[in-house]
Amino acid sequence: MSGTVEVSLFFNFRSPYCYLASKTLWPIVDAFDTRLVWRPVGGGDLRSPPDRARTKMPLARQDVARFARRMGVPMTPPPPTTDPTPAGAGSLLAEENGLLRPYLVEIMHREWGLGQDIGDPAVLRAVAVQIGLDPAALAQALDDGGYRARLKDNAAEAAERGVIGVPSFVIGDDIFWGQDRIDFVLEELAARGARRPQPSPPGGPGT
Repeated sequence: MSGTVEVSLFFNFRSPYCYLASKTLWPIVDAFDTRLVWRPVGGGDLRSPPDRARTKMPLARQDVARFARRMGVPMTPPPPTTDPTPAGAGSLLAEENGLLRPYLVEIMHREWGLGQDIGDPAVLRAVAVQIGLDPAALAQALDDGGYRARLKDNAAEAAERGVIGVPSFVIGDDIFWGQDRIDFVLEELAARGARRPQPSPPGGPGT
């Protein structure tokens, strides 16, 4: 084993490609000795500028819908005015409480699977109740200046490291951009010797 490998994940809750990644990224932490370095951003950071986004959106929606059909997951676009910043701030609280994974999965399901507006505090509070996160603490976190500053710091870090979009997985100097690059992330982790040992089956060696 090479020791624990850090995998930085740059993520914007407004991205439909992050929705797809939320369904498939978990072997990175389940099958390998890794530390997921959570780097959420807010607003339009690491996404197309507004003028380009208006042109790109219909094509992106078609593309994501194809992936969703192949993966067998629901796809219902949220309101175009959805602001991902509160969800990003809330994710930092969820991480501190050991609930990042269920928070991320449920937020993205509600946004892109059910078409809900995750900029609505009521939606986020419902997620908190569902996953066992203190809803009062989450309500405070959504507008917390410190958490929001960290979202901006993450965007600045992304620029420094050459990250230009989401989701992006960064291992050392290697950047893997896109939910369809997760297989390459897994290959890189395997090449680094980070795969977790698999338990022996019952009745096999060592029993």
